[in-house]
Amino acid sequence: MAYQILNPGIRRWFSADGEAVVGYVCASRCRVVAGAPVCCEERLAGVAAEFAADARRNGQWVCYFGAQDRLIAMLAEHGPTSALLLGAQPFWSPQHWPAIIAAKASLRAQLARARNKEVIVRVWPAPSDEDRSILQHCLNEWLQTRGLPPMHFLVEWNILPRLLERRLFVAERAGQVIGFLIASPIPQRNGWLIEQIIRGRAAPNGSSELLLDTAIRALAADGAAYVTLGLSPLSRAVSQEPPPSWRIRLLLTWVRVHGRRFYNFAGLEQFKSKFQPEGWEPIYAVTNRPRISVRTLYAIAGAFGGTSPIVFIGHALLRALRQEAHWALRRR
Repeated sequence: MAYQILNPGIRRWFSADGEAVVGYVCASRCRVVAGAPVCCEERLAGVAAEFAADARRNGQWVCYFGAQDRLIAMLAEHGPTSALLLGAQPFWSPQHWPAIIAAKASLRAQLARARNKEVIVRVWPAPSDEDRSILQHCLNEWLQTRGLPPMHFLVEWNILPRLLERRLFVAERAGQVIGFLIASPIPQRNGWLIEQIIRGRAAPNGSSELLLDTAIRALAADGAAYVTLGLSPLSRAVSQEPPPSWRIRLLLTWVRVHGRRFYNFAGLEQFKSKFQPEGWEPIYAVTNRPRISVRTLYAIAGAFGGTSPIVFIGHALLRALRQEAHWALRRR
């Protein structure tokens, strides 16, 4: 997530010597951090301590969202730590990708569907203002199909104006842009995060698969060693030991079962799983408090919603009602 701290709305804290940076947003007096501090490996503990001290001076506490085993082990060595498994992210070696596709007939069929509909995917090096306007129109179509209002933080939708070193792959059909994919660099791992896969209304079946296939083959040709589709929230690909408190388990189970109207957790995991990941990496929320509480989840929800979770849920319900009304009118 190191590159994602450049996303709009994320604050950046620098260590006193300027050799480390932490990307975070504030929600409910909590600094929700994107991943881990960006610094040399040997300085991780010191930077985390300096950042936590700065948060305390400002009456705030710290939660690392998207942490992995390295950070958890380090924090545990320096005091009480609590962690909550958020889900898992699938990963691949791009060099193995062609063999994965060749071995799965259903994926080849999806790619063939898109190609038979004359969908082509190509790299756009540096989009002009006109290009960005076209891509934004496609993005707006995709956003209208989402159950939730646009979210921010690590799922920020508005990254087109400032792509920087990201790679942009665009799907076209009959000269019309019907989708695009954005890959963000993971410098320390010689890898890439597939940050966005966007489909417009005119995109035929197989377009997302063709975007992903084209992108990963291009990254493999450039020598990439790692690619991930990012976090699948509440994924069951890995399990947490020991499990969290029964209150947290009950809440997360309820969200997975009843929140599908707004966010299809199972569908997202199924989409990523069909590409036969070579492994799944567990992703955690970590705090230096004795336990993960509902307050922690409330702060995380505020970070992604960009506002109070209560207000965000209200907007989501209104959006759902408007969508239902629109569908009802179309059925008449």
